[in-house]
Amino acid sequence: MGVATVQWLAAAYMLGAAVMVPVSAFAYRSIPTKPLFIATTGLLVLGSIVCALAHTFPLILTGRIIQALGTGMLIPIGMNITLEVAPREKLGAYMGIMGAMTTLGPSLSVIVSGMLLSFFTWHMLFWVFAGLSALCLLSGVLLLGNIAHLTHPKLDALSVSLIGIALIGLLYGISTLFTGNRGIAVCSCVAGLICLILFIKRQRILPEPLIDLRPLGVAPFATGVAINMISLIVIFSMNIIMPIFMQSNMGASSMKASLTLFPAIVLCCIVAPIAGRIYDRFGAKYLLPSGFALICIFTLLIALFRGNSSLLLFAILYIPVICGSALIIGPVQSYALSFLSPELNPHGVTVMSTGFQIAGCIGSSVFTGIYASTLGARLSSGIDPSAAAESGFLFTVLAASLCALAGFVLSVSLKRFKRPQAHEAQVYANELQQIMKTDIYSIDADSTLLETLTYITEKKISGVPVTENGKLVGFISDGDILRYLSGLHPLFESAWSLAAAASQEHGFDRRLSDLISMKVRDIAVKKVVTVNSGDSLREVCRVLEQNHLKKVPVMDGPEMVGIINSSNITKYALLKVLSNA
Repeated sequence: MGVATVQWLAAAYMLGAAVMVPVSAFAYRSIPTKPLFIATTGLLVLGSIVCALAHTFPLILTGRIIQALGTGMLIPIGMNITLEVAPREKLGAYMGIMGAMTTLGPSLSVIVSGMLLSFFTWHMLFWVFAGLSALCLLSGVLLLGNIAHLTHPKLDALSVSLIGIALIGLLYGISTLFTGNRGIAVCSCVAGLICLILFIKRQRILPEPLIDLRPLGVAPFATGVAINMISLIVIFSMNIIMPIFMQSNMGASSMKASLTLFPAIVLCCIVAPIAGRIYDRFGAKYLLPSGFALICIFTLLIALFRGNSSLLLFAILYIPVICGSALIIGPVQSYALSFLSPELNPHGVTVMSTGFQIAGCIGSSVFTGIYASTLGARLSSGIDPSAAAESGFLFTVLAASLCALAGFVLSVSLKRFKRPQAHEAQVYANELQQIMKTDIYSIDADSTLLETLTYITEKKISGVPVTENGKLVGFISDGDILRYLSGLHPLFESAWSLAAAASQEHGFDRRLSDLISMKVRDIAVKKVVTVNSGDSLREVCRVLEQNHLKKVPVMDGPEMVGIINSSNITKYALLKVLSNA
């Protein structure tokens, strides 16, 4: 296949995925999470099998589009699940892992495909992908629950048609601008732009829009989407152009080209979660500019050493480029979504995911277009093919560097945004502090189980935090004690065991006395689920429900300042409803 054919396959895949992203928002709120995930991964399996059995280009294209339908829904579904289950204080780390996975797949596929093509035909690529997709499907069947809260929104068919035509028109026009008929490309872009305008206008009048565009009215979120897209454009383009250049101009086999990129991909997987933790602690102020600086500087160095035949040098220079993207993608998604209210978060995910697919299409189309058009122009002027390829590579990498520079400028500008949630957070904190119990009951870790049961009974509570030297070290409830005793004493197993206990050498009373004299620290739950004093009541409810708890300690840094339980929230909610009635 030539560069133009590869470009068309990549563009068609991204187009199909981009069209499905808006539909995924409807599907996520209409279909239980587990069946939706199974159907989505099922499309990946089906598309892969079609491609693996194909012997003509149209059939390969059909299989790729079926795969794209699954991919377009899988990424936003994954992001929504992450937002549902991630603790707010660890959102950066969770999104860092999610960002690593969404970029690892496209990047690692270049390496795996190169290795497979060294030993097998291209059909094996799709058989391997079918197997991996089937493994994901099986994992979903065994591990995934129904997480999403279903609201059953209405699907507006006209909106789906408009956004589909808009994305296909714009992205097809961009993909053919460099290597196809420019008249057709311009007409396609114009048609796509008209449909996009009509789509936006329709969303404003619909009671249940297909894509709620209100998140784009939040300036830091819109800037974050732009930064994320720029980073993805650079990475997608470099992941395609680097192997093409190494194989066509440096004489590298597909295996060697893949191994050249491998160290960067591996380190990216390590850096991404670390970047998420850094974001959780320090924010995005320095993280994002640092990432773009690495991309910009080292893409320029790759362009500078394009005439060097050392694959090792290319591998070393490529590591900071990919790791720079790891400093950006997860953190900027966390940053952008953190400026949205909880009800806008799902819509923000849809917008972010749509931008992901558009960036992938632009990155694969525009930059391969620059490479192919420059190569063709140089060859037509009589320049040596090797020199022509170097020119095409130079212009492509310089374009990537300019994109990284634009991303650097945008990321530096983020410091002008002040979090409007500061007042909101204070309101949340006031609500939580208003209803939580500040007369904290606790028990020392060295207390006996008998003392604990006596304390719980006297205070008429079901459980207490366990402290040591004033610090929270665990939590124990009456249920923990009964479960522990049931595992050691037959009385709690069945009624007939009471008679059996009487015949034991030391008798029932002696054994029960031994158990009761044990220390609290021996059976207390060590990993305590807590909430922060500044958390919203929505977050507190999520923590209680997710962990199947009735109460949790409220922390202000390392200090325990209160206890909040479900009955407190229920009473508060009832009073608030009655006061607004």
